[in-house]
Amino acid sequence: MAFARAVRRPIGVFYYSVSGRFSFGNDYSTVASKLETLCQYKSSVSSGYTSPVRGFGSFLRSFSSEAPAVSDQMSLIKQLRERTSAPIKDVKASLVECNWDLEAAQKDLRKRGKVLASKKSSRTAAEGMLAVAQNEGKVAVIELNCETDFVARNEIFQYLALAMAKHALLVESSSQQVSGVLPFGPELFEEFKLNLDHPKVNGETTVSNAVTEVAAIMGENVKFRRGFLMSKSSSGVLSAYLHTSPQPGLGRIAGIVSLEVEGENTQLEAIQRVGSELAMQVVAAKPLFLSKDLVSSEAIANEREILKSQAESTGKNQMAIEKIVEGRLRKYFEEVALMEQKFILNDAINIKTLLDNLSKEVGSPVKVTNFLRVEVGEGIERLEASDESVAQTA
Repeated sequence: MAFARAVRRPIGVFYYSVSGRFSFGNDYSTVASKLETLCQYKSSVSSGYTSPVRGFGSFLRSFSSEAPAVSDQMSLIKQLRERTSAPIKDVKASLVECNWDLEAAQKDLRKRGKVLASKKSSRTAAEGMLAVAQNEGKVAVIELNCETDFVARNEIFQYLALAMAKHALLVESSSQQVSGVLPFGPELFEEFKLNLDHPKVNGETTVSNAVTEVAAIMGENVKFRRGFLMSKSSSGVLSAYLHTSPQPGLGRIAGIVSLEVEGENTQLEAIQRVGSELAMQVVAAKPLFLSKDLVSSEAIANEREILKSQAESTGKNQMAIEKIVEGRLRKYFEEVALMEQKFILNDAINIKTLLDNLSKEVGSPVKVTNFLRVEVGEGIERLEASDESVAQTA
């Protein structure tokens, strides 16, 4: 009995030392089993069946073989967090679950993350980025959405958006283009293969799987919403402008303009300069139609009815009312038709005059054939209600 009491005290000291060392928040599933081992050891010592020195050494070896030192644990946590960008709580939980096996924990984290991403897929994602890519004959723009602006600024999210835009240049469809612009949605694009080369998202995968993986890393609903492709004619020039751009190829509002010049013209620099200015015009002035002639009869009838109602409230005679309506209708055309708008860099002229001046400068007629304006999150509520995508196109 005296020997048992003598042994019990150093074991108690070791127990409190161990529990104090690991009581700062790490929830190790192995601690409970080791305490049970300790109790068994104490019982065997009291019974006289086991050498206290040999039993104590076995306990130490058993504990240290399954849980690495604290410094090693912190290193593994840091490595896995750098690889996945997952929350530190989830990183630690996966490492403990997988007995501190880094590769197994990364796989487990991705599995759990994808389940989490699936659960969050119904949440509204109205933030995000537009990504634009261009080659000699096409411009592609895609919209990748997320829930918060914080995620939209994340470099993994932005890398995926740019990769998707570059791949969108390969989209082909037999469907009829709308006003020279080919819109496409998830049903056409999500199964396309991407070859990603990023430390945290890499390898060959589908667009759908890449989006799901980034959603898992970000902890938010991330989804590809829509894309547009515009092609130029053999004698045309495509110009794109991105507003609120954190880096080349990314922004929150995109304006794309297609210019066409008759015949072979070598003064492309002047045409490209005006094309860039017109892309800015599209972003800033928000035209709905290319020219006054292309404003729909329904839009004119609706606007005329509104203007007439407003004019009648003044109490003036019918002739005066008609003059007021016609004057305000001309103002309406200046707002919604690109060719009638005042040039944002020189409001002394309109876009039609700008193109006339450009045609004289290059010696060949130049005209706008198409334009496109896209903004992150526009029409999200309408999209959720009626499953329609919206964009302002020529």
